[in-house]
Amino acid sequence: MYQLSNFTDNDDIRTLAQEGPFQVIEYQRDLSVTAENAQEAYFSNAMNVRKRQVLCDLKQASITLQAGAMQWSVGNVNATTGVKGVGDLFGKAIRGKVTGESAIKPEYTGDGLLVLEPTYKHIILLNLDDWNGSIVLDDGLFLACDSKLKHKAVARGNLSSAVAGNEGLFNLGITGSGVLCLESACPREELVEITLQDDVLKVDGNMAIAWSGSLSFTVERSGKTLLGSAASGEGLVNVYRGTGKVLLAPVTGGYV
Repeated sequence: MYQLSNFTDNDDIRTLAQEGPFQVIEYQRDLSVTAENAQEAYFSNAMNVRKRQVLCDLKQASITLQAGAMQWSVGNVNATTGVKGVGDLFGKAIRGKVTGESAIKPEYTGDGLLVLEPTYKHIILLNLDDWNGSIVLDDGLFLACDSKLKHKAVARGNLSSAVAGNEGLFNLGITGSGVLCLESACPREELVEITLQDDVLKVDGNMAIAWSGSLSFTVERSGKTLLGSAASGEGLVNVYRGTGKVLLAPVTGGYV
């Protein structure tokens, strides 16, 4: 039995979002300031640059984390590698290599509370039931998820164009039913959600942070010919085809 005081009940902390086992909190002010950094702290607060943390209630679900994301835990909390044998280890190592994610993502079980490292980035909670049970992430977005969700490497539709466009060949795909936690430099309020119905979306740059697993993702010339692409000034674009959703950062560099 444990009891927490002066944490989420502190008047300097407010809850931003809560879904499934995850609760996202935000520190309204940085009270640990000195005369040397008071000005920086003041303007950071004015521009919504604040510390945020994710709390994971293990009574609701076991949690899979990005390696190194845990800060502290209380109660009955057990950590495992999540590896279920030599074959599983090999598969995760290969997937981590091609997607750029950590090969081993620890899994936490029990009925206690798990608190993740504070971050100045924005935390986005997505329920995969709203994505027909399948989503693909751009590199570096994954933070945590319900351990029931499955991870896989998703190849680009045309690998040669991905190389030419300076994009990775694979992305991290998540499937199943549960809640996914992303860490983004762009807040959810600014992300544009585009729903396609047998249609196509073309984006100049890697501004999409997540898209439905049902969509075909390729990197293509913006014009039908090399001359046309050169004339348009766009060159290569990311293309999403089919039926599904895309979360798009509104400006270049909005999340990297």
